[in-house]
Amino acid sequence: MVRTYYDAGVTAAPQEHATAPPAPTSLADQAYTAIQDRLIMLDIPPMAPIDDAALSSSLGVGRTPVREALKRLEVDRLVVAYPRRGTFATGVDITDLAYISEIRVQLEPLAARRAAEVAGSGMRTELAELAEATGGLDAGAVDRTELMRWDLRVHRAIYRAAGNPHLQDTLVRYHNLATRIHCLFLDRLAHVDRHVGEHAGLLRAIAAGEADTAETISRDHVTGFERAIRAVI
Repeated sequence: MVRTYYDAGVTAAPQEHATAPPAPTSLADQAYTAIQDRLIMLDIPPMAPIDDAALSSSLGVGRTPVREALKRLEVDRLVVAYPRRGTFATGVDITDLAYISEIRVQLEPLAARRAAEVAGSGMRTELAELAEATGGLDAGAVDRTELMRWDLRVHRAIYRAAGNPHLQDTLVRYHNLATRIHCLFLDRLAHVDRHVGEHAGLLRAIAAGEADTAETISRDHVTGFERAIRAVI
């Protein structure tokens, strides 16, 4: 019998920061955010079948919001629906690493540069505060999965600061896919804390309006991620 996955718990994220995105309001948005987290962090394993009724019960929302969320997640390439077979979490194919990195190495530095150039004073203050929190994070004492959620938080803050919603949407999608690959090898990676710690310098450069520095750090960060993964496969 195929085991249907739906009830993995979601560990609480690190303390909220001003740069955290607004809380989802509609039930469909809430379901989307919760299921997305489980898929990205591999709490719902790759290729696992998804039962929308069980998810509905697990999340405490109706089946309609869950179905709406799953349709959005299909566009994000996090789930796939097959006629007469059902909906499944997409697989994590390591051969996609090169394709994803090829896109991110171009767009992540662009977002960092734009953020450094166009972010308003309020956003710069928020990024500076997040930089201090990141720099002061005792990464060695934090669960590795929580470090990955911190990584997601930082990247999303930068994407918002770039002020281009189309660039933001694209980067969120590909960073989600990259994070799934990261999580697949998380127990084998030696320096996850260093990877997350790199964000402090990137955030400070953006907050200070240092576009060239932010662009360079961002590019090195993406290429370093790919090298780290390839070193353990």
